[in-house]
Amino acid sequence: MAPVLKVENLKGGWDELLVLDDINCQVRKGEVLAIVGKSGCGKSTLMHYLLGLLKPWKGTILFRDEDIWSSPESLRRARKRWGVTFQSGALLGNLTLLENVMLPLKEYTDLSDHDTRTVAYSKLDTVGLADFADSNPLEVSGGMQKRAGLARAMALDPEVLFFDEPSAGLDPVTSSSLDQLLITINSTLGTTVVIVTHELASIFAISDRVIMLDADVHGIIAMGTAAELRDKSSDERVRAFFGRNLAANQRSYRKCQ
Repeated sequence: MAPVLKVENLKGGWDELLVLDDINCQVRKGEVLAIVGKSGCGKSTLMHYLLGLLKPWKGTILFRDEDIWSSPESLRRARKRWGVTFQSGALLGNLTLLENVMLPLKEYTDLSDHDTRTVAYSKLDTVGLADFADSNPLEVSGGMQKRAGLARAMALDPEVLFFDEPSAGLDPVTSSSLDQLLITINSTLGTTVVIVTHELASIFAISDRVIMLDADVHGIIAMGTAAELRDKSSDERVRAFFGRNLAANQRSYRKCQ
């Protein structure tokens, strides 16, 4: 599969704290890529660079072979083709779920109010929340908030969907349901998915490929399928991460049996 995103020689961090050094990786069209590693390894930081929320100290982020930092227009074009959900869902509490999903449509399109509402409603229907369109985020469960965040991320029919710890705070059943929704979106719409997670069950259930980061080296220590990293890696850090007990959170694996 051809890459839609490429990271070349990336170096960066927060203020003067180095987090990532000499990162080289690709996100391939149509895949589900999981970015994993222990807390503090730079998973969310790498996500911020991929999204253009941070400018690299060194190196480039290419979307369809265009440096997203080459001009303000390049970054804006790329962001119109991406959707993102954060850990909390990041929904605005003073708006209904429908109004939250309408936000990117109002920002990036010239659709009429009627058409904006129609598209937003269809996205809520895709994630099973059509009956809750007029509900406030505080009136629905955490899992429903996550799905509403996903609906908003899908509003512009993005080429790439980004998820930062989508299972955080969810019970295993709700988390599994969200995994299945991501699988459906990826398989039926062909949407490329980049997910930051530490949940082994999700990693095995939905990912095509995995990138593992490590804080000590400020970079990537392993790439491959989840099964390859679990069964074939000679790196103790990789084996320890993928050798954790799955029994408490078993699910049926789609891609890595």
